[in-house]
Amino acid sequence: MLLSIGADHVIDYTSVDFAESGETYDVIFDVVGKSSFSSCITSLKERGIFLLGNPGLSQQVRGLWTSRMSGRKVKGGMISYRTEDLVFLRELIEAGKIRSVIDRRYPLEQTAEAHRYVDTGQKTGNVVITVEHDARVGG
Repeated sequence: MLLSIGADHVIDYTSVDFAESGETYDVIFDVVGKSSFSSCITSLKERGIFLLGNPGLSQQVRGLWTSRMSGRKVKGGMISYRTEDLVFLRELIEAGKIRSVIDRRYPLEQTAEAHRYVDTGQKTGNVVITVEHDARVGG
């Protein structure tokens, strides 16, 4: 799926331990959060960047320490968006350079089930909660 949306190189963490190859990378993006923090840092080039898709508190603290104490940078956590960032993102989407991947859709009434599915760690895209619009209600 990642290759289909433009990734140059993808490693399936379920079948390959990239940290054992001895290769180093410019960027490691841990989308799923299943990789060892230490292995990822060790597998980065000296000025590499480790992107955390969904960091826990300990990863955020370790990331700050690593970023301060080495040439490697760790990015993740709370993000604040500027208007110009959102405009740029909209332009990329409109130009077809970014494509959203939707794994499943759930009606609002099944939000708890949607959360259970996300918590399995098996989703391969976004999970969408749909809200029906009632034409009889203003808005």
